[in-house]
Amino acid sequence: MREFRFAVTAGGVGSVDDLADICGAAEDYGFDVIAWVDHLYPNRTSPFLGLMAAASVSERLRLSTYILNLGFWNPALLARDVASFVRLTGGRLELGLGGGIIKEQFDDAQLPFDSFHDRMGKIATTLDVLDERLAQEADFTPPPVLIGGTSKHAIRLAAERADIASFGGRFQLPGEEPGTMRIITADEAAERSAYLWSIAGDRAGDIELNAFVLEVQVTDDRRGAIERLAAEADRHLMIPDMDAALESPFMLIGTEEEIADQILASRERYGFSYITIQRPYLHTFGPIIEHIRKAQ
Repeated sequence: MREFRFAVTAGGVGSVDDLADICGAAEDYGFDVIAWVDHLYPNRTSPFLGLMAAASVSERLRLSTYILNLGFWNPALLARDVASFVRLTGGRLELGLGGGIIKEQFDDAQLPFDSFHDRMGKIATTLDVLDERLAQEADFTPPPVLIGGTSKHAIRLAAERADIASFGGRFQLPGEEPGTMRIITADEAAERSAYLWSIAGDRAGDIELNAFVLEVQVTDDRRGAIERLAAEADRHLMIPDMDAALESPFMLIGTEEEIADQILASRERYGFSYITIQRPYLHTFGPIIEHIRKAQ
């Protein structure tokens, strides 16, 4: 059974001093990775620039693009940036790739928001270009690749080509506007993780499974917390079934001990050994890492 790893996302930091505080706290709590999201909202920092700054203010954290929206990127130019970044950071990069799910960002940038099939194809095409171009780099070890997505198409691609498969915790609601998402239930996570392991074949032992956690709340009133979340939810994370949401591996709600137990159980049931939480939960989740390390 794999040892746990923990990541915290960054993005939109106001200064290098702010970033140093985030990285310092992450290292103190025992996080393993600083992950940078790829959005085109105002006040968001470019992933590679942000991670380069993070490299300068941290000593041991690995640096993850989490996850590049490949509709924003030219594959050849991305290969150049990946090679440069790996060299300049001593090989600390984890390269996370995805197709993108938030249509309004593409519209705002006047970029095409392709069909789901074409966005998945863009991941495969980008990997082909990266493989070809990075193979030409002298004395170079390519970074591990993370592929994000919970569709069966994305899971098949991860099973074939990724070092890390990441489940984002949300499903697109069929027939609704792109970006209208609902929480993935425990049973659905079990079905999708079982599908990954069933098709991975000889690669199964080489693939690390990552969960992108959507909510962390330390409380002794789990029901009250989920009711408040459901009442405040927007279309990017709808909660149609509160009982199911409480059991989802992507919603961590309870006491520190209950959350630690949930994560340990998630590794047993689904194979999630790599847990990513969002920056607002850094100090909420940080103390829980010690509980998990002691119990595993």
